[in-house]
Amino acid sequence: MAIPINDESIHILIIDDEPLNILALCAVLKSRGYTPLTAGSATEGLAMLDQSNTIKLVLMDMMMPDIDGYEATTRIKKSKHCGHIPVIAVTAQAMADDREKCLAAGVDDYVSKPIDIDVLSLVIKKHIK
Repeated sequence: MAIPINDESIHILIIDDEPLNILALCAVLKSRGYTPLTAGSATEGLAMLDQSNTIKLVLMDMMMPDIDGYEATTRIKKSKHCGHIPVIAVTAQAMADDREKCLAAGVDDYVSKPIDIDVLSLVIKKHIK
């Protein structure tokens, strides 16, 4: 997806390898007035972040085949260009220590699947200034 340059809307990058998850998250974000951008892999998402100055937040799936969300988040947070961008873990993992593992990787917040839309909206608003 092309990255708009002179757009006033809030761009949120969804990094997820599941097309249905991307479709659902796009619908939710659009209904809340955000502009979703999508990447089907961490590699693609990292490239988009490096090329953009408009992305305000990342919704990161933690379980992906190429580079998992833990490694991708670590790379984002170490980047001089995009290290300031909040990363929200969006994961189906439900083990007790998964939240701590996500936070240790550098995510700014955590939302578990199935996603409660109201919770997701509150988390996004908390991190977008």
